[in-house]
Amino acid sequence: MRARRPSSSRSRRTRWSRSVDGWRCRRAAREETRMNTERTWIRGGYVLSMDEELGDLPIGDVLVEGDRIAAVSHHLEVDDARVIDAQGHIVMPGFVDTHRHTWQTQMRGICADWTLNDYFLGIRLAISPAYSPEDVYVGNYVGALEALNAGVTTIVDFSHCNNSPEHADAAVEGLRTAGIRALHCYGFFASAPDPRFPDHVARRADFVRIVRTYSSTGSLLTIGAALTEVGSIPWSDTVAEVEVAREAHARIVTHTGCVWGSLITGGVKEMHAFGLLGPEQIHVHCNTLSDDDWHLLARAGAKVSISPETELNMGMGRLALGKCRAFGIRPTLSCDIVSLNSGDLFSQMRLALAYQRFADNDPINQRGAMPQTLTCSARDALRWATCNGADACGLELQIGSLRPGKSADIIVVGGDSFAGHPRHDAAGSVVFQATSQDVRYVLVAGRTVKRDGSLIGVDLSRTLARAEQSAEAVLARVRQTTPFLPPKPLPGVDLEAMARHNLAAAMG
Repeated sequence: MRARRPSSSRSRRTRWSRSVDGWRCRRAAREETRMNTERTWIRGGYVLSMDEELGDLPIGDVLVEGDRIAAVSHHLEVDDARVIDAQGHIVMPGFVDTHRHTWQTQMRGICADWTLNDYFLGIRLAISPAYSPEDVYVGNYVGALEALNAGVTTIVDFSHCNNSPEHADAAVEGLRTAGIRALHCYGFFASAPDPRFPDHVARRADFVRIVRTYSSTGSLLTIGAALTEVGSIPWSDTVAEVEVAREAHARIVTHTGCVWGSLITGGVKEMHAFGLLGPEQIHVHCNTLSDDDWHLLARAGAKVSISPETELNMGMGRLALGKCRAFGIRPTLSCDIVSLNSGDLFSQMRLALAYQRFADNDPINQRGAMPQTLTCSARDALRWATCNGADACGLELQIGSLRPGKSADIIVVGGDSFAGHPRHDAAGSVVFQATSQDVRYVLVAGRTVKRDGSLIGVDLSRTLARAEQSAEAVLARVRQTTPFLPPKPLPGVDLEAMARHNLAAAMG
């Protein structure tokens, strides 16, 4: 019998890229690229630019040349361009989701009645180890398509299902095949044993491999790092994660301050003391932080991502919008886990805005009065989901608003739905009325990925069937060791004692 040659990163990528869905996507990409080598003229829409200087154009045009926005004006005269008729529609920048565990897409809704502790035991410790590389690919591919369909053109992919090097490659390939812009943040979390990851050093080395393999100028994909929850691993490993990310000039995302009564996901003061806080970081949730912690994050220039549906449903407490406002941090929004909630930012904007209005108005109501004004607006919510998110990703010069010279990440919202007619306030229409079905066109770097309400080059039936098959296979593996989800906590495991020990090392 001939010995099998070890599969290289290149051969693994080739295997996944030969999938039918990947082939269809690339064929469509080539066709759209050919069409877009000249110009695309988005004509006659309400241009909601999200640019402070340009403002709104109630009737305006956007010209795209190649992958860039060439012009934004009340009226353009254009020859030899593909035309998108945007009359009666809103033209705006694509949304930016600053924290999404995309690999969980095929576990849709499984956490509907789970607490955060249930999620950790069920998803992180039981389901994640049962994922194969192919399952990670499917989750990221289908999840990225779902995001694009909802007008989310950029995601921060918090990828902490790297059970093996093949899993890490598969996660990247899923995003690349879908054609989304992504800050793919490699997670160091060890959910499953693998002989190639005998220790934390090996995981950090694999992160470096991913950076070297997939980082390229002009790519839609940027490699970042996703920290293991502070306090859950030895302090020396936390320091090493930040250091290896900084050596790679990578942006960092981390879960911070989301577990009440626990030291895990805390450690802001310890990180400050070691010089580990910085402007390249996105701190997710931040519900439990003290004002001292907030002062340190603001002083470091750190960014914050808020996941309204997840946080309010899983018992994480108050959304951090008010704290961001108090400490001068620009908040951003994220879908977090489709294993619980929706995968669109329309839902997150609505819920975040409703929550903050309630939080601001409740003291007035408790005094027996009604508010005379509202403290945050629909346009504020749009900033959370567009330009603020771009800034958090370090992409504010490329995306987040419609301005000549920026990348052409553009969505056209409208169509023949009740939600869009009549329309009296464009920002309010998007935030309070629109859904994914109202996203008619989506362009990423000038390439149209959704046209007339349908994703281009995607066999939707085949894609969804593939997700169903993956979900069935994963859960079948889970049931071999965990017959009931979510599982019960492991007896005799004292996570708080572990966290105390780990953080004590930071101050010792």
